[in-house]
Formats: sequence, structure tokens, C-alpha cells
Amino acid sequence: MKSRATQPDSSYERTGAYSPRRRSSSPEGRDSEHGRSHSSQRKGYLEHSRRDRERPERNRYSDRNTDAKRGGNDRRERDREPDGRRSRRSVSPETRNTPEKSTHDEPPPKKKKEELDPILTRTGGAYIPPAKLRMMQAQITDKNSLAYQRMSWEALKKSINGLVNKVNVSNIENIIHELLQENIVRGRGLLARSILQAQSASPIFTHVYAAVVSIINSKFPNIGELILKRLILNFRKGYRRNDKQLCLTASKFVAHLMNQNVAHEVLCLEMLTLLLERPTDDSIEVAIGFLKECGLKLTEVSPRGVNAIFDRLRHVLHESETDKRVQYMIEVMFAVRKDGFKDHPVIPDGLDLVEEEDQFTHMLPLEDDYNPDDVLNVFKLDPDFMANEEKYKALKN
Repeated sequence: MKSRATQPDSSYERTGAYSPRRRSSSPEGRDSEHGRSHSSQRKGYLEHSRRDRERPERNRYSDRNTDAKRGGNDRRERDREPDGRRSRRSVSPETRNTPEKSTHDEPPPKKKKEELDPILTRTGGAYIPPAKLRMMQAQITDKNSLAYQRMSWEALKKSINGLVNKVNVSNIENIIHELLQENIVRGRGLLARSILQAQSASPIFTHVYAAVVSIINSKFPNIGELILKRLILNFRKGYRRNDKQLCLTASKFVAHLMNQNVAHEVLCLEMLTLLLERPTDDSIEVAIGFLKECGLKLTEVSPRGVNAIFDRLRHVLHESETDKRVQYMIEVMFAVRKDGFKDHPVIPDGLDLVEEEDQFTHMLPLEDDYNPDDVLNVFKLDPDFMANEEKYKALKN
């Protein structure tokens, strides 16, 4: 009886020991167990809500990173693409609606440039030998055509340049004879330009070029006047710009033209007065070089003017503050005058080729307005070309 009574208790203990949800016997234990379950449920709710809040932010950052990666990859692929595909991709709105052409279409053929005649170009084109140029002229039947006149102009220009460049004291008569065979009335602008360019390149041969101008001026005074006008304009331009070299070359040529009776002595005196009016080292140097070349001729034709110029030089030497070099040049100039300009003759030997009474002297003041007639240097179509050529042949004979 005693053993049966104790069995339920042992079974109860056994089931109580192995039950997963063991209840506490005391009320305090139950309350603490109830509070622990509530706190665990609240903690789980908080963790769940925080996870829900973090998820969109994490998605947003991951989306931004993936967009950046995708943009970098697209940029790399775009850089790797050839220029043709890239240009095809960026299509303007106007052409976006038009149907695309197939890539196999052939490009339109390029238009061939029209071949220009080298004679008819502005600068004359490539060099053409004189024999070939004459042969091309002989093939043209219309002598008044533009092509024929342009060819004859190029031949005239080359002939004048060649003759002027090879003139010297020994062959000046032959050169003048050959020059007169060319139509220098039509090419007077070319002749004036060639002579001025040759003289500025070689001032040491100024007396030779002055003799050439003297002979031509005796036959064609308008050509000598044109050359003298351009010389005056060059001198004034060099004086305004303080270009000593241009003033030196122009004044030297004018001095030799005065020696050859082409220019009047008044022009030389006006140039000397201008140079010594407000003396500087450069202007005094130009004036002394000018006076050496034409001092003897001026002494013969205008002694009072030469005395006034030398008085001005003496005043500059004693009163103004000039460089030692310029003072020495003035003293040398007085010594040259004292010696009678023996090293600077009026016309050198072999160049006195025109009689004084046959020469035409131009009275051109320094300050007048002159037209250089630069239009004569370029080609211009002549409607009466053959008639003018016949006139010059008669004049030449």
C-alpha cells in the first residue's frame, strides 16, 4: 500500500522534469517569466523594424553604386567604340527622323578641280622658258585675246627684269638698245619698278642706273618723270618712318639723277633743308651722304644754296649736341668741299651718254602730291593691243 501511494508522485516528478514548458510554482516566478517573454518579444519587434528601415537605405546605396559602375562601363565602352559608330549614335534631331542610309552605300564622287592656265593666274604661275612661251604665243591665232596679251606681258616683264639686272658700265649701250626693242611704253611701270628695286638692292651701282634713266628720259620723258615721282614718295615715306636706309638709297638716286640733268637742283636743296631743319644723328648722316654725291653739281649751278647748307652744318657742329661720330662726319664733309669733291665727280667716266641740250629736266617740288601709278605694275587687258604694238614699232624704228 505504501508503494502504490508513492508512484503518482514519482511520475509527476518525472513528467515535470522532462516537460519543455516548466511552470514555476511561485507567483513571483510567474511574473518574472511573463516580463522576460514580453521583453524578448519587444526586442524582436525593434530588431525587425530597424532591419526594415535599413533595407531601403542599403538598397538606395547599392543602386547608386550599381548605377555608377554601369555608367563607368558605358563610358569605357563608348571610348572603345570607333569614331564612326559614336558619330552615328549622336544624331541631330533633324536627321533623327530621316531613315538611315545603309553603310554599304558608296560615297559621292569628288568633283575635280578645274585646271587653271598658269599664264592666266594672278602671279604668273610656274616658270615657263622663253622659247616655250614664244611657241605658245605662236599657236594663238587671236592676237587680241586675253591669253595672248597675258603671255606677252609675262615675256615683257621677264625681259625687262633680266636686262636691268645685268647692266653695268661696259654694256650699258647694248642694254639700252635691247631695252628699246621691248615695248617700254606699255611696260613703263615694270621698268620703273625694276630699276628702283635693283638700285635699292645695289646702291653702289646707282650711277649706272641713273645713266640708264637719263638715256630713257631723253627719249620718253614720262618714264623718267614716273621714276622721279616714285623716288620722291620713297624719300618722304622713309623720312616719316625714320627709315634711314630708305632715305639713303632714295636720296642717293635723286642726287645722281640731278647730276644727269633729269631732276632739278631745287629738289635737292629742298631735301637737304628738310634733313637739317630738325637735325638728328640719322638725318645729318643722310644729308652728308646726299651732299657728297651732288655737292659738286650744286656748287656749279647754285653756289648760294650750297653755302647756306654748309653754314647750317657748321651751326650744327658747334651748337647742337651730336654724337662724336656725326661731328667727325661733318668735319670730313668740310674737308671734301675744300678738296673740290675730287673723289665725287658729277658724272663718272663712260656714263656721260646724253647731250645736255637733249635732256629733259623735271621740275618736281618735294611737297607736292604725286600719284605713283602702281596700277601700271600689273597686267591689264588692252582692247587696242595690236594697234598699240604697231605704233610702238613705228616709234622704235
